[in-house]
Order: sequence, then structure tokens, then C-alpha cells
Amino acid sequence: MSGQNQRLTVVPTVTMLGVMKARLVGATRGHALLKKKSDALTVQFRQILRKIVTAKESMGEAMRASAFSLAEAKYVAGDGVRHVVLESVRSASLRVRSRQDNVAGACRAAHVRAIEVLVELASLQTSFLTLDEAIKTTNRRVNALENVVKPRIENTIAYIKGELDELEREDFFRLKKIQGYKKRELERQRQAALLFAEEQFAERIALKKGISVGSAHGLLAAASDRDDDIIF
Repeated sequence: MSGQNQRLTVVPTVTMLGVMKARLVGATRGHALLKKKSDALTVQFRQILRKIVTAKESMGEAMRASAFSLAEAKYVAGDGVRHVVLESVRSASLRVRSRQDNVAGACRAAHVRAIEVLVELASLQTSFLTLDEAIKTTNRRVNALENVVKPRIENTIAYIKGELDELEREDFFRLKKIQGYKKRELERQRQAALLFAEEQFAERIALKKGISVGSAHGLLAAASDRDDDIIF
């Protein structure tokens, strides 16, 4: 039988046996539901992990694009190179018409895209951590039900059944003992009744024949022996 620390402390009764069986059914159902929940969370966890990997790759591309667009904007909008060329030339041999493209909008769009990817990545990482904690909590509950709660209830049920069987055996032997006592008591009462009847009969014979009660008993014993000889 299991030790006290591996089962619940209960009174071994039929009612408690029913309660423990109901608790075992509830624990089994709870274990199955939590196991399904853990599996579903694990699937969602892996999906988010794949999204995080994709977002990190997108973030690298977005950061490179934003850095390149910023460098391009600085280059186009800057005056350093143009001033050096103009100072070394007094009169232009050729005249060209130059214009500046509006690269600020492209730079802004690249940085906005990079920020959006960063926000998405931060959101995914937050969901990742939340799911990780939820999976750990659920798995702890699954393990507790599987390795602690259910075994204790099962051991308690086995303990109650063993105690009830022992009580049933004790009741059987007690009943058998009582029946034996009643049988012996009935036999004693029957013998006492026979002895009383014999005494009464001997007294009547003694009064009728005018002899002592002891002599009457002797006559009855002799008559009984003759009857036995006749029978056998």
C-alpha cells in the first residue's frame, strides 16, 4: 500500500470512494484539456517564432534601405562637392542645367518602413515572451496533474478499496463468529431444556413409584440403554 505522503488523508468509506473517483475523472479531463491547450500554444509559439525570424530579416533590409536613402539624401542635398568645383573654374566652357531631385520623401518613406518593422518585431517579441510564459505555466499544471494529483488520487482510491475490503473480511469473520456463538447458545439451551424435561419426568416417576429422584434417574438410564440395544 502506498505511503501516507503519496495519498490523501481521508476516512475510508464508500462515500469517500465515490468522491475520489469523481475527483479522478475531473483531474483526467483537466489534464486532457490542459494538454490540448499546451499543444495549441506550442503551435502558435512556433508560428510567432517564424514571424520573428522573417521580421528580423525584413528589419535588416529596411535598416539598410533607410541608411542608404539617408546617405543619398545627404549627398544630393549637400554643397561640399559643388563649391570645390566652382572655386577652381573661372569661366565655364560648357553650361548645363542641373536640378535636385526630391529625395527627402524617399528617405522619409524608408525610415517609416524601418520603424514599422521595428514596431512589428517588438510586438512579436512581446507575444513571444507572453506565450512562452503561458506554455511554461500550462506545462507545470499538466505535469502536476500527471505526476502528483492523479497518482495521489489513484493511491487514495486503492487505499480506500483495500480498507473497505479489510472491513468486509472483518465483518464476515465477525458474522461467522456470531453465528457460531448463536449455534452454540441454541445447543446449550436445547440441552438445558432436555435436562429440565428429564428432571421433570424423573420427579413424576419418583412420585408415582414412591422412590427417590436419583433412583428414578437410574430407571430412565436403564430404559435408555435397553432402547439402544433394541435399536442396534
